[in-house]
Amino acid sequence: MFKHEKQLLRGVKVDKPNPTYAAMLQEQLGGPQGELKAAMQYLSQSMRIRDKEIKDLFLDIAAEELGHMEMVATTINLLNGDELDAEHATVGTIEAHVLTGLTPMLANASGQLWTAAYVNETGDLAADLLSDIASEQRAKVVYQYLYRQIDDKGVKETIDFLLNREEAHNTMFREAFNRIQDSGSQQDWGVTGDSRIYFDLSTPGGQSFDPAKTQPPSFNLS
Repeated sequence: MFKHEKQLLRGVKVDKPNPTYAAMLQEQLGGPQGELKAAMQYLSQSMRIRDKEIKDLFLDIAAEELGHMEMVATTINLLNGDELDAEHATVGTIEAHVLTGLTPMLANASGQLWTAAYVNETGDLAADLLSDIASEQRAKVVYQYLYRQIDDKGVKETIDFLLNREEAHNTMFREAFNRIQDSGSQQDWGVTGDSRIYFDLSTPGGQSFDPAKTQPPSFNLS
């Protein structure tokens, strides 16, 4: 069950309209590393989680990601301004003027529509957590790229908040991963000889290698 509270998770503001940057910020609304993808991924993954605390973690973060999505969409709305002006729009911003009436689209910065193909779920908690850790890391990187390309103080404050929340989610997922070392695909990890061999296939390599040996040197990962 969900409910909508009218206030944003954190207030947003912009110094002035900037339609070009609005189109760039679309990447974090409907792109493969964006907020809608994160919310749908964590919500979908949560359905089969049996650990109640970890299930709640997934659902809580998914709900917050929807709040992030609302913040991003509101910021895009402010950056688009109030006047339809397709005549002076750039190639990347014209859809907002001729298709959506300046309403933020569920699309990335190139105008490609959001797709459920962005969502990863395996039913294995370890695999899903590793995917989510990577997802949060990638989202932070995209926000860092966006942060570097805008001088608008209000927008930068919003992006700074969001990228730091990505760090927080990343940390939570890492802590959850550390709790499940003996479950699912993590069971019996690294107990066979084959799972502990390092193949030095670079020539010249960083490790000493005797070509007379029939096997590359083993590398103890413990």
